[in-house]
Order: sequence, then C-alpha cells, then structure tokens
Amino acid sequence: MHFLRKSQDRGYADHGWLKSFHSFSFAGYDDPQFMGWGNLRVINEDRVAPGMGFGKHGHRNMEIISYVLSGELAHQDSMGNVKGIPPGDVQRMSAGSGVTHSEFNHAQDQTTHFLQIWIEPNVLEIAPSYEQQSIHQADKQGKLCLIASPTGENHSVSIHADAKLYAGLFQGEQSATLAINPKLKAYVHLIQGSLNVNGEILNGGDALLIQDETEIQIKDGKNAEVLVFELATS
Repeated sequence: MHFLRKSQDRGYADHGWLKSFHSFSFAGYDDPQFMGWGNLRVINEDRVAPGMGFGKHGHRNMEIISYVLSGELAHQDSMGNVKGIPPGDVQRMSAGSGVTHSEFNHAQDQTTHFLQIWIEPNVLEIAPSYEQQSIHQADKQGKLCLIASPTGENHSVSIHADAKLYAGLFQGEQSATLAINPKLKAYVHLIQGSLNVNGEILNGGDALLIQDETEIQIKDGKNAEVLVFELATS
C-alpha cells in the first residue's frame, strides 16, 4: 500500500530570509498525522536568502543530512569543521552526544536551496562526527545511486541509523526498480520535475509513503530529481 502526499499539503514557513516547506511536523507546523515516517523525522526544503543563514545552534542524537540543490551552504561546527557544501555534495552530521553548528549562505547574489533531512539513530550518545561526499551527476542519471547507508558502501556517507538513501535523475525512457523489504517502510520524495512511481504521478515536492510493498518502480521522468528512502518501521 502507498499514500501520495502532494507538495501543497506540506507545512510552510516564511521568515523573510528563510522560506521553508516542512514534509513533517517541525517548529510552528504541527500535524499529528505527519510526525515522520518510520525513522525519518524531518525533510525541510529550505531557501536561504543571500548573506543570511542559521546561527549557531545545537543538536543531539540525530543523523542530519544536507543535500544542496543550488547555491552553496557554508557549514561550521563545534568539531572544528569549516566546510562549503556545493550542489552535488551530500553532507552527514551525527549529532550524537551533542554538537553545535551554523549554516550560512555567504553569496550576495544567489539563494541557497537545499534539503535538510533528519533520521533517528539506532545508537545514542555516540561521539559526534561529520562526513561529506561528492556525487557525480552521471552516477545518478537514469539510476538510483546510494548516497547514505549504515555501512558507507559504494562511497555513500555512513549513517548511524537503520536506513538507506538513494538519489536519482530521470528523463524520458530512463527507469529503475528497487527491491525493498515489505517489512520495512519506504519514502519517495520528488525534488523537481515529474515522475511515475509505482503507478502514481508525482510532481516537484510530492512524496509517496510506502509500506507492505516489495519494490519501487520509477519511470516516465521529466527533468526529475528524486530521493528514495528505505526505513525502519519506527
């Protein structure tokens, strides 16, 4: 079974310097029906205005993934990391026993557009850590490329969570099938374009929440960029 959730049904916040869509309850957006899906807790689609950003703030016991779509995100944290995250990179920060960080768009003429993803960990109070990998466009074109996993296989970032995250780009006749364990949950988030997923037509910002199914079938993409999650049930 699966459920299609449309982009316009997400929460939305406009803070002037930050415009953010919330797939699940977050900050001032509270929807008891959408507190997460399995161990996926947050997908925020953020647009940060030029010269603005998130000041220093803390996290604890959460796996946090940033996926930049355009512009660049400047990251600085209490572990000593000072990084720029360009489009095509995936960043993982394990908050563990506690970490503080800031995220800024230092460009004066370009908005930074990125996805902020939180996944609940399978181990608590570990030492915080950081990882960043570049994912080539060719590795995502017409296929689902593993970008985050518990083992760090295939050059994916390693997460302390029972989850896998894939990214793909699909156009025209390109297609992909991903076998999934029907005892787990899956979540498909279409970043942009349009795409047929398990017979449902998704447009940018739409999501498909999946359980009790054995595969994810992707086809008929039109400028489509998609994220696919395999998730623990809770």
